[in-house]
Amino acid sequence: MQFLRSLLFNIQMYLAMPVVGILFLPWALVSRRGAHAGCHAYAGYVIWSARWMVGLRCEVRGTPPTQGPVIVAAKHQSFLDILMIYHAIPRGIFIMKDILKYAPVIGQYGLRLGCIPVKRGQRGVAIKKMLDDVASGRQRGGQLIIYPQGTRVAPGVVKPYKIGTAAIYDQMAQPVYPVAANVGVFWPKRGVTRKPGVAVIDFLPPIEPGLSKQDFIKRLEHDIETASDALLDEAGFQRDTGQLDRSA
Repeated sequence: MQFLRSLLFNIQMYLAMPVVGILFLPWALVSRRGAHAGCHAYAGYVIWSARWMVGLRCEVRGTPPTQGPVIVAAKHQSFLDILMIYHAIPRGIFIMKDILKYAPVIGQYGLRLGCIPVKRGQRGVAIKKMLDDVASGRQRGGQLIIYPQGTRVAPGVVKPYKIGTAAIYDQMAQPVYPVAANVGVFWPKRGVTRKPGVAVIDFLPPIEPGLSKQDFIKRLEHDIETASDALLDEAGFQRDTGQLDRSA
């Protein structure tokens, strides 16, 4: 039964995407505020429908940054944490995979928001472009969201934090808000089934500018992984040591 409910939820979630995109398109074309409003509406709809369709409740802890510009560095386990983080802050701007700019609706709205497409292996180029955009005023503040591990990472899997986040922290001299998560327990990286429970993202105390790159990345990894492990324990996740990917 849960599989069927999850299947129906997934279908209606993806069908809702172009509907919301079309409804907000006129406003989004004339104002970036319209693009943000459309994306917030879609994220809120998915969060709402997940609760009554599959029994998955979403909870935001900590204090999301509402005044920019700041950097949000988050644990990434599934599509759900993207929606929850974006819904919790007013003007989120993602560093996203370059291929997503070609995706229907997501790509067009992402570019309209000012998201920064990044090709794998070209993060240095992306960072320079982002800094150039900020300096020239093409990006108008907001909260820059980055996933320091560079990809979705399933619960219990260990992957290193990439140095690109530290370079952004060093060059932009802005506070970084770490975000822990346990959403992958309920909304896995792959598969159809969405499990009932409480998916949590936790905005942790910010890391202020001034640390060295090495000290920053160690602090970021410690804060996010420690808090995420606690959330996994709270969700009843059973760690399988054979699942850990320590070779990455």
